[in-house]
Amino acid sequence: MQNRDAARVAELHHAAMGSSLWARLGLPFLTELYKGLIDSPHFLGFVFEEAGDEAGDVGVIRGFIAGSTDASRMMSEVFKSRFLVLGAVAVPGVMRQPSVLKKLAQTARYFAVSDDDDLDVPAESLFCSFEPQLRGRRISGHVNKYLFDDLLARGHRFVKVTTETDNEGANRQLLSWGFEDRGRFSFYGKEMVRYVLDLDASARVDAVSRHPAV
Repeated sequence: MQNRDAARVAELHHAAMGSSLWARLGLPFLTELYKGLIDSPHFLGFVFEEAGDEAGDVGVIRGFIAGSTDASRMMSEVFKSRFLVLGAVAVPGVMRQPSVLKKLAQTARYFAVSDDDDLDVPAESLFCSFEPQLRGRRISGHVNKYLFDDLLARGHRFVKVTTETDNEGANRQLLSWGFEDRGRFSFYGKEMVRYVLDLDASARVDAVSRHPAV
């Protein structure tokens, strides 16, 4: 994922997670957020781009995954360094939906409540979205593998993913990957489940880095 991809990634994020807090702040906020994430040395992001029909056509990004080698530190640094920019583009979304202010105040608690008490797992897979037309083509699994391979190549044994307990599709996919259910927690008034994958023990993960170091 590169800086030029931020606007398209924001569109895909909004399409899949439009009711989530950051998506409710609008596309300009998401675009600026991804620009900040992409510039972070702790960020790992991959896009699935399909080539055009004709030679020379520009490819279209149809899916992405975003993760981090140290998610808590990355988010803290991005919001501090881009506070003014993110605050400015968030204002219209807040004006449309003032109720988001209460949830914004809770955002900083995410890492504290989602951490595993028995394992130190700084690496996390945070967001992913793929166009519905790609379902059944196993593309999301391949892109997930790119992220997991890269984390293992960088010396991370574990990766964490959280999702809603009622998100049947995500829970099913994570269990099929071999993720272990590491318990429940509450966030934004929702019941969430914490999953951890032992990258070193997974037969599907290889220590291969495809993401250039920043």
